[in-house]
Amino acid sequence: MSVMRLDKLLAETGAGSRSEVKKILKNGAVTVNGAMEKRPDRKIDTDCDTVMYQNREVKYEPFIALMLNKPAGCVTATEDRSHKTVMDDICHPAKDRLFPVGRLDIDTEGLLLLVNDGELAHRLLSPKHHAEKTYYVRVEGRLTEETVRAFEEGMDIGEKKKTLPAKLSILDSGEISEAEVTLYEGKFHQVKRMFAACGLKVLYLKRISMAGILLDPSLEPGQWRALTPEECLRLKER
Repeated sequence: MSVMRLDKLLAETGAGSRSEVKKILKNGAVTVNGAMEKRPDRKIDTDCDTVMYQNREVKYEPFIALMLNKPAGCVTATEDRSHKTVMDDICHPAKDRLFPVGRLDIDTEGLLLLVNDGELAHRLLSPKHHAEKTYYVRVEGRLTEETVRAFEEGMDIGEKKKTLPAKLSILDSGEISEAEVTLYEGKFHQVKRMFAACGLKVLYLKRISMAGILLDPSLEPGQWRALTPEECLRLKER
């Protein structure tokens, strides 16, 4: 059983800010178990009580996790004065409680997880937990077994420590090469810097998985969906 104030429940499920919620209640727009309720401090059992607002049932979700197929051209932030953000594509009643797990560069596409659990986000990003991230990449230049070994051994990209060992799987090698790269840490512009250290320029970068969660291939850039219960469990078990 989870018990919380009615105004807190409405605010956390996207009805509005605390002050807006008080106006909503004052106007008689909310019912609890079929009866109009105007008291902000009314205690709600989220397992048993039925709360209705704007002809929809208000459901409290303690843990929320979404996947977004991030398009190029937007920044990984909750707000930005100069650029479109990843949150601009999200239309979810609890949007204000969500934040991105880590960052993708403005020109990088692909899987971005958004959650409302700060502790989980920190754990997924912590190097000591080694949550793997896999990217599809196109580079200018030829990939060789020497490149594979350089990634496996870790490399100097201008920081105090070498990168952790990473996995490079060559898909095609030529003037323009394709590969998948799996990292176990998240340094600034890491994929681009690792290829640059090998004399190669990244032309296109897309994250296709993180922490065992695969990007849904049905999602077009800018589209999102909630994680399934199985995916949420997989995430929490990391």
